[in-house]
Amino acid sequence: MPEPALEALGISKRYPESDALSGVSLIANPGELHGLLGPNGAGKTTLLRVVLGLVRRDAGTVRMFGRLMDAPFGPMPDGVAGFVETPAFYPYLSGRRNLELLARLDDRRAASGAGVADVLERLALADAANVDVAAYSAGMRQRLGIAACLLRSPRLLLLDEPTSSLDPASAHALRQLVRRLAADGVAVVLSSHDMSEVEALCAAVTIIDHGRVLYSGTIDGLRNVAPGAAHALHTSDDRMALTLAAARPGLRVTAAVDRDGLDVVADTASLDAYVLALAQIGVAVRTLEQRERSLESLFLQLTSGPTKDAAVPLPPRNPLHAAEVSS
Repeated sequence: MPEPALEALGISKRYPESDALSGVSLIANPGELHGLLGPNGAGKTTLLRVVLGLVRRDAGTVRMFGRLMDAPFGPMPDGVAGFVETPAFYPYLSGRRNLELLARLDDRRAASGAGVADVLERLALADAANVDVAAYSAGMRQRLGIAACLLRSPRLLLLDEPTSSLDPASAHALRQLVRRLAADGVAVVLSSHDMSEVEALCAAVTIIDHGRVLYSGTIDGLRNVAPGAAHALHTSDDRMALTLAAARPGLRVTAAVDRDGLDVVADTASLDAYVLALAQIGVAVRTLEQRERSLESLFLQLTSGPTKDAAVPLPPRNPLHAAEVSS
């Protein structure tokens, strides 16, 4: 079993007004796309800041490639790259010049390894390479941030909401890039509040909210405990549809609170049988629209309300789960 690229164990960070992190653990292995998932304000960015040495932790340990990271604000080991929130650059310099300066500060020859010209091409910035960053869109600055990370030829890449400012085409290209990096053995930790993005990309996920771990394990393990997908249903007789649903297992149908019609939570087989049963008693299905997939439903249950975890049975939380995950 290869040595983990990242072991962040029992991380706590306290501020006068709140506990930003309370005993959070995250492990990422080489070749793994690991999702760090949670709503805005959950503590994801704080955890990445701690891991990257930008914020002093109050408790816990951080190891990168087996090396204990004792002091914050110190240099990162070779092969570690990432950014938190929005990447920042000198606005009065071009994208190319910003990357050349970063390469020099990092004691790297810009022409060696993943050179400046190469990463600009990979992130579709070659045509804007000599344009001042002040003229870049938010999405272009985000892509320039990824390019800066690639200059370090990363073996561990930490990305904070990397697709947040990107148009759909650029977001798709970035997802393809991180898949290729993971296939080449890079450990990628991707912070997001988008369950569908994490589900599509990642083999493992750590879900946090209010600075605490709600789930840590594989995506497949999460699917095993997820409820059925949520659908919006309109019929010719919603009252009859509710009555029919009450006697059917594997199905939860309620009157919608925010609109006309019904909310239906069911797995595919139960939903198919319910729709056929409605037809048999003469109730027409006028619209049936998926609102949330099963993992999105579970994510919302986990991260909404004061009793969010009480009704959601999850596998035991194991901070060492990642050692058993391969992407």
